[in-house]
Amino acid sequence: MNPIIRFVVLTFAFALLSSPCWADNYADTKKMFTDAGISKMFQTAYGYALFPTIGKAGFVVGGAYGKGRVYEQNKYIGDTAMTQASIGFQLGGTGFSQVVFFQDKRALDEFTTGNFEFGAEAQATALTAAVGASANTAGGSAAASGGKNNAKIASSGYNKGIATYTITKGGLMYEASVGGQKFSFTRRVAGGKHLGQ
Repeated sequence: MNPIIRFVVLTFAFALLSSPCWADNYADTKKMFTDAGISKMFQTAYGYALFPTIGKAGFVVGGAYGKGRVYEQNKYIGDTAMTQASIGFQLGGTGFSQVVFFQDKRALDEFTTGNFEFGAEAQATALTAAVGASANTAGGSAAASGGKNNAKIASSGYNKGIATYTITKGGLMYEASVGGQKFSFTRRVAGGKHLGQ
């Protein structure tokens, strides 16, 4: 990647992540997703990875970064970091929250065994924050009414044991794919220390 473009992208992503309006905690982020209509997913999934803020910026070449936590049967088991690089037409910058649900233990184990990556075809369901909506995993769609933010929630359900949802927090980005996202995982151990895995 061209060093000038890399500098611009990283600077913009850092500015997005360090802005106070993006500071968010995990409980608030979970509530934002449940209010957007996917509370049942939190109740029925074997586990999930929750990212309060992922910053993304791009001008032809783009990048994204975010830190999150991984939960197994609603218990915090470790930390995760997501990175993404992409090439192709894209312009702008945005911040978004993301949750990745794991349908069963196998899917969670696949995510936590090392470096996990979404394929190029990976899709996320985009939600609108703070709207009355319901989504299910049966493959239908539900209308979400949020005034000017009316949206359709396409409920794609699980694909290979994983379902991903995002909520845009601000900014404007033409390209917002989750394909190519790479995740690392560090297991939480007793005493607050971490053991890399």
